[in-house]
Amino acid sequence: MEKEVQSFIKKHRLLHKGARVLVGVSGGPDSIGLLHLLVKWRKEWELDIHALSLNHQLRGKDAEDDFIYVKNICASWGIPFHGASFDVQAFADKERLSTEVAARKIRYQFFEEKMADLEADYLALGHHGDDQVETLIMKLVRTASSQAFQGIPITRPIGRGMLIRPLLAVTKEAIESYCAENEIKPRIDATNLESDFTRNYYRHHVVPLLKERNTNIQVTAQHLSMTLAEDEEFLQKEAEKVLQRAVIFEKGKRQVTVEINLFKKYSQSLQRRAFHLILNYLYEILPNQLSYEHEEQFLTLIKSRTGNATLDFPHGLKLNRAYDRLTLYFEANNPGQQSFNLTLTIPGKTYLPNGSVLTATYTATRDRAHPFSLYIPTKEVTLPLHVRTRKNGDRMSWKGLQGTKKLKDIFIDAKVPLHERETWPIVVDDDDHILWLIGLKKGVRREVNAKQFIYIQLDKGN
Repeated sequence: MEKEVQSFIKKHRLLHKGARVLVGVSGGPDSIGLLHLLVKWRKEWELDIHALSLNHQLRGKDAEDDFIYVKNICASWGIPFHGASFDVQAFADKERLSTEVAARKIRYQFFEEKMADLEADYLALGHHGDDQVETLIMKLVRTASSQAFQGIPITRPIGRGMLIRPLLAVTKEAIESYCAENEIKPRIDATNLESDFTRNYYRHHVVPLLKERNTNIQVTAQHLSMTLAEDEEFLQKEAEKVLQRAVIFEKGKRQVTVEINLFKKYSQSLQRRAFHLILNYLYEILPNQLSYEHEEQFLTLIKSRTGNATLDFPHGLKLNRAYDRLTLYFEANNPGQQSFNLTLTIPGKTYLPNGSVLTATYTATRDRAHPFSLYIPTKEVTLPLHVRTRKNGDRMSWKGLQGTKKLKDIFIDAKVPLHERETWPIVVDDDDHILWLIGLKKGVRREVNAKQFIYIQLDKGN
């Protein structure tokens, strides 16, 4: 076993000479075996080894005895010991977490604090090859996403250092044999012998069957986990490029717009990953209700040839497709989702609910206007002026048009998304005559002989 672990450490560059290594030790064969190996190599690698142990207070006297056992064995091996005790069940009840999740959260918080306090380079944990097999089987049963189908990583950052798992190269049986050969009598957690817990069920009933077919199943599982992680890392980077090229993140808002024609140019594999990156951006915490079905709905909406469609996702997230754009936003947090009718301040500024600003002044001169500015001959309108959202039956006319046209048809022709139409600003006079469908149509003719104008300009803000 020693040669296998040493080879694994060198292959993956898990340690360097002179490193300070913290070892998470529970008292079981895995963690005690790992600690013993590192102590054996301490002189050769010039390692500064410290042991960390946490009493979760879940098994009464047994847990306390495990804690004392680790403390005593560290004293006999000349290893600095850092221990703590925490009422995990009380924390789980308070935070409404499962006991397993709460224990893990407390444990890793303790590890990170010690990594910082001791300025350590590595945190070594005793996960082994059988753990890797169990994890992949559990993922296979639970998940329908290739992104989630990954095993236990060999390394990952933690605090200022790196978490390492040197024993992933070997089996549980090999570790137990190592302990026996070195006359180490580890503590045995009786709950690990039960099949009530999910992982224990796979450990006792599924993994043995696989080992009958492949005695080196842990090697196969480790190789699979590594290749999946490498492939996923590459695909995630490519998915980030998709976001840069085909997705607009609204500044200062939890809102995203997908340029569908650009987005569709990429493979569905990247589209899926880009979708999940978008969700991670929009949601502070991903809802449990999200599933692969939402992913399928998103991809179907992207492929659809329909002009307009809307989907509702958990926690008020809306997906609104309008022609070649798909907008994802939270309706409850969107200040633009309300009608308004405001009187324009002239001269002065009028602030719209969506953050835009209309600035109006009187002027005797007229320059060339652009789509977001308008000159109105003062004598041609009834004051005061107003800015409002649309109403049923709204129609307008402009130079060159015979008769009038419905605003609904103008929006359709301009491919304005449905969710934007209800809040689109419209400038009218006091007789409710539409003067300007901002950014789209101007309903006021330029009068050559006019001597005074009202100049209005829209600033979209952020």
